[in-house]
Amino acid sequence: MRAIQKSRHLSRHVLKANVSPHIRHNSAVAATTIKPLTSILIANRGEIALRVGRTAAEYGIRTTTLYTDPDAHSQHALSSPYAINLGDPSAYLDGDRIIRIAKEQGCQGIHPGYGFLSENPTFARKCTEAGLTFIGPPSSAIEAMGSKSESKNIMTAAGVPCIPGYHGQSQEPEYLKDEAAKIGYPVLLKAVKGGGGKGMRIVNTSEEFFDQLNSAKSEARNSFGDEVMLVEKYITTPRHIEVQVFADKYGNCVALGERDCSIQRRHQKILEESPAPHLKEEIRQDIWEKARAAALAVNYEGAGTVEFIFDNETGEFFFMEMNTRLQVEHPVTEMVTGEDLVRWQLIVAEGGRLPLTQAEIEQRIKERGAAIEARIYAENPDMNFIPDSGFLTHLRTPKPTPTVRIDAGFVAGDEVSSHYDPMIAKLIVQGPTREAAIQKLRAALEEYEVAGPITNIEFLKKICVSRDFVAGDVETGYIQKHHAELFTPEPPAPEVYAQAALGIALQEISTAGSDPFYTPPVTTAGFGTGYQHRKYDLVEVPADGKGDNTSTSVSILQTAPANFDITIGDQTYQNVTSTFAPSTNTLTTFYPHTRLSTTFVRSSDLLTLFQQGKQYRLQLALPKWAEKALGIKDVTNSVLAPMPCKVLRVEVEAGDVVKKDQPLVVIESMKMETVIRSPHEGTIAKVVHGAGDLCKAGTALVEFEEEEK
Repeated sequence: MRAIQKSRHLSRHVLKANVSPHIRHNSAVAATTIKPLTSILIANRGEIALRVGRTAAEYGIRTTTLYTDPDAHSQHALSSPYAINLGDPSAYLDGDRIIRIAKEQGCQGIHPGYGFLSENPTFARKCTEAGLTFIGPPSSAIEAMGSKSESKNIMTAAGVPCIPGYHGQSQEPEYLKDEAAKIGYPVLLKAVKGGGGKGMRIVNTSEEFFDQLNSAKSEARNSFGDEVMLVEKYITTPRHIEVQVFADKYGNCVALGERDCSIQRRHQKILEESPAPHLKEEIRQDIWEKARAAALAVNYEGAGTVEFIFDNETGEFFFMEMNTRLQVEHPVTEMVTGEDLVRWQLIVAEGGRLPLTQAEIEQRIKERGAAIEARIYAENPDMNFIPDSGFLTHLRTPKPTPTVRIDAGFVAGDEVSSHYDPMIAKLIVQGPTREAAIQKLRAALEEYEVAGPITNIEFLKKICVSRDFVAGDVETGYIQKHHAELFTPEPPAPEVYAQAALGIALQEISTAGSDPFYTPPVTTAGFGTGYQHRKYDLVEVPADGKGDNTSTSVSILQTAPANFDITIGDQTYQNVTSTFAPSTNTLTTFYPHTRLSTTFVRSSDLLTLFQQGKQYRLQLALPKWAEKALGIKDVTNSVLAPMPCKVLRVEVEAGDVVKKDQPLVVIESMKMETVIRSPHEGTIAKVVHGAGDLCKAGTALVEFEEEEK
């Protein structure tokens, strides 16, 4: 059996005679031999743990997974018979314990995924010292590129262009402000140990410098345990272009194309594509070459991403940072190259050579067209993309095909935890051209249904039809510059309210097992049909939380077991036939003018509908007497926590008179700081929760004095 296992692994590493010319000469690796991995531990969670597990299983490698108490029933915890509970939610960062578990489980290597310990040089070094293969770059490379200031010194020496800025040791606020003035506003504050957009702030004027510095430091300290900052020139029309590089122990280093990640919110990517649109071929080749130079400068091994800021105005590009791990968006590169990058990671970790040369990769890219990835997040774009959490009461995805891929960490019924990043899945599509890929992405998003937490799917749909995005005119400030286009609300059509009312009625009929509408014929009822007349008051749930609670009344008269007359305002639909399939939550209705197939999901009084490629959220309104009877508190004069959170700072006191948009409270959720601002002018009556308090979503944080009438 062991001989068969060894033969299987060697077959994955057929050594090529045509070695890449992009090499570093290192005689120390001449004697490197293949060391097959038969068992690995995946030190991560969610979709990346599942994704690594799939490739490992394909090659017969046993996997051990880790989970914490909040993740006990998550998909990655259930994906392997070898699953270990770490307990505390933060235990994914307990490197020593994870190494000990790997040894106890007989694992030969550890795959760190992304985030958590993936770019921790101490963890990588300890893995090696413990006799485990760290499936990533050497700890020295992680350390060299882990400091944004030190990495820029290395890049400058290697001839890789860097953006102007201050990367020194002094952290006195006044000194940093002076450096910002020398650079010229706007500037970008960045945590030296940062990543994922955390610990990063744009400063437009000197007046706001200290406030933004304090905010960036606080977020960096909470996320990375380090608040050291650097200051850089902020390019006003930048694009974020990154290059996927791969290197092996023999000095071979290749670039597997570039990705444009310019569509971002909170300095974090939500759409990534390859190839980058409107990039001249000579610039593309140059940026690939500089990325390889960056990797070779630190004796890199494995998967890495070299990130550049591209100036749309001048065509110049500057080194930003290197992510010494597999990226969230690596499936985009897999789509345009046809290669499995996790498999490449295993090959390199085992001591094998890169499977393809640079010339072969470039030929693949020419043949395979374009790919785009959309990150599906539990978050509310209309409230500055604050994360959301909760149970996925309904989840339906597009059908996967060779050109439509879904990397997901959740299924229906799972909970999106407030302890971790709110990404639900990644939707990746491929097409022969960029235009074809965008069209395929738009169609796939229209098939994607998530009920429970608010998601960014509707927002992603709007980007896909945004004229400038379709034209490829992108930059990192795209969302802000196209705010009016992307955030204009679209009120529900009358048929949406009609379908919601029918859904309530038919679901009750289905779950009750009998027809609650039916009553014995009564000639004095005024209808003559023997069925009761029902009325529902429905309120649209505004995404930005600023609705006026105006209800829309829908009247339903059942005329036969599956037939209805429906009235909405002055619009009446007669002889409507409607049926509900509980197994799929599908409501099918034949109106006089059209047929509608609607996914209808009810959770208490919240109604979520998916109809003709769009999502609608409605609330079944309660009369005021019912609210009082149920003890529902009036929160009209309160500012509520938009999500489960921890209060970091309170910026006001009782008696303060505040202006609209003035900061009230700073909260933290999912390692992200959010400033809660005043919705209007007024006087603070009470600060309900102070620094350090843990609050559920919907909890009052601050109360205002009632206005005199």
